Amino acid sequence: MAMPFDEFGRPFIILREQEQKTRLRGLDAQKPNIAAGKAVARILRTSLGPKGMDKVLQSPDGEVTITNDGATILEQMDVDNKIAKLMVELSRSQDYEIGDGTTGVVVMAGALLEHAHKLLERGIHPIRIAEGYEMASRVAVDHLECISHKFEFSATNVESLIHTCMTTLSSKIVNRCKRSLAEIAVKAVLAVADLERKDVNLDLIKVEGKVGGKLEDTELIYGIVVDKDMSHPQMPKHIEDAKIAILTCPFEPPKPKTKHKVDIDTVEKFQTLRQQEQKYFDDMVQKCKDVGATLVICQWGFDDEANHLLMHRDLPAVRWVGGVELELIAIATGGRIVPRFQELTPEKLGKAGLVREKAFGTTKDQMIYIEHCANSRAVTIFIRGGNKMMIEETKRSLHDALCVARNLIRNNSIVYGGGSAEISCSIAVDAAADKYPGVEQYAIRAFADALDAVPMALAENSGLQPIETLSAVKSQQIKENNSGCGIDCNDVGTNDMREQNVFETLIGKQQQILLSTQVVKMILKIDDVISPSEF
Repeated sequence: MAMPFDEFGRPFIILREQEQKTRLRGLDAQKPNIAAGKAVARILRTSLGPKGMDKVLQSPDGEVTITNDGATILEQMDVDNKIAKLMVELSRSQDYEIGDGTTGVVVMAGALLEHAHKLLERGIHPIRIAEGYEMASRVAVDHLECISHKFEFSATNVESLIHTCMTTLSSKIVNRCKRSLAEIAVKAVLAVADLERKDVNLDLIKVEGKVGGKLEDTELIYGIVVDKDMSHPQMPKHIEDAKIAILTCPFEPPKPKTKHKVDIDTVEKFQTLRQQEQKYFDDMVQKCKDVGATLVICQWGFDDEANHLLMHRDLPAVRWVGGVELELIAIATGGRIVPRFQELTPEKLGKAGLVREKAFGTTKDQMIYIEHCANSRAVTIFIRGGNKMMIEETKRSLHDALCVARNLIRNNSIVYGGGSAEISCSIAVDAAADKYPGVEQYAIRAFADALDAVPMALAENSGLQPIETLSAVKSQQIKENNSGCGIDCNDVGTNDMREQNVFETLIGKQQQILLSTQVVKMILKIDDVISPSEF
């Protein structure tokens, strides 16, 4: 780092250990930052669209993930560069807010940085570029509002919701089953949605997976699936009209909190202690029977004696059920979680039409299905697949589809996909640039060019001639004044995304443009990087 000197040529210290620190200023600071952002965007660029490629990521402990979900790729890449970390945050915030479009938002930010780099080379001040980008993003967001379409849906007419979810799933590894998975996602969201308040609580949708079977066997269960089996192999496996006691207290004698020691010096004393213990178990099981419970679900384990008693008293039980699952079971069955046996009353029991244990394949794996519940606002999507990686990727894909369905219930505006919205915004932003007399118009035009990066990447990933395809679609949009013309990635034979039923949510697209612009502005405003030098 450069040493400051006084008028007599003596060095003086401003920063602690300044001779060991490196410092980059002005353009020298901005160019590496832009290069880092572009490098991250380049990694994700090939994963965009229905023909996008997948990435294999290996964690330090050897676990392998195969995915083309932008947020997951960046999350697991273990990025070290500070600016690249901003891109990871950008993808994560898109994932949290919208759930879909995590790859597109990074590709968009990378394109904006690339064009900003060219403007910096020409000597335009970074603040003027940032202001121009801000103006252009406002124009683009307003234009998206103009070209968006509202569509009506109801609990019976969900076709448009399914088409939008299919668009999301078409870029995933599960696209051969996109219709059935989209239907499952829409049904699950509608089952837990509050259509009056336009609100959806995705916590009520449990996504469970089991290796085996094939992807087509994935099903939606109006109830809860628990990856446990009955505590005793001779307990009934099929219970109709079950009354469920949901317990967080263990089936065992109470243990005093203090340190204690019991001296037993005769057989009679031991017999008395054993009878007392047995009485405890007896009372516990009797309490459950007295309130009318026909199934006990317990958060803790119980020993063989309690298990034996439960079996003899015809009271089936499930043990070691996790806290989150207990809450979902309580919501679904309308029961209350009971912390002490003394508080067990008939009103606190949950009700389910059918509880059954189902075995899978030859592996003796069992799961318990709790169906036909009193309150069907908790549902489970049960995924099957050939291997663990496939199931994990299907879970991530379904998460995106569920988020899209939720966004449409909140705001039912859509724009057309296939890059058509970006091309239309690019044309609108380019036209708006003439209204701004200052240097900002260069940045606004650069923003318009950057918007073309998404359709260009789509064409490139689909094996089409990118520049030729993009210019043909752009001229078609201008000639026909049709904002629905996009890149024909699936080679259907038409560029009109309305005919192809390729939809995307309006709020998802707007969020992409706003988030990528904010991050690029932040990167452009950095003009000094002080970092400890590496030895």
